[in-house]
Amino acid sequence: MADEQVPIEFIDNPHAPEIFVSGISGLFMSGENVVITFESARVNHSKSPGPVNRVVIARAALTVPAAQALVLGLNAFLEQNSLSPSEAMKGGQAAH
Repeated sequence: MADEQVPIEFIDNPHAPEIFVSGISGLFMSGENVVITFESARVNHSKSPGPVNRVVIARAALTVPAAQALVLGLNAFLEQNSLSPSEAMKGGQAAH
């Protein structure tokens, strides 16, 4: 019985927040975690024309295995949708 693994149930939360990310401001290691800082372009409408600012909207701290799984999963998804990151980098199309 000690060798049996109990399946971990997936529970979807329909109230989980969704965010729109237009860029990644930075990555850093914090102990055993990879921290990603996300940004979004925002317009300051108090002036005309309003200047566009890069605003930090969220940070995510992932364990190294979770970060590795994210990279593998995202690469596979993009490949399946003809959006290969490797091909984009070869053609100079990858975002910086």
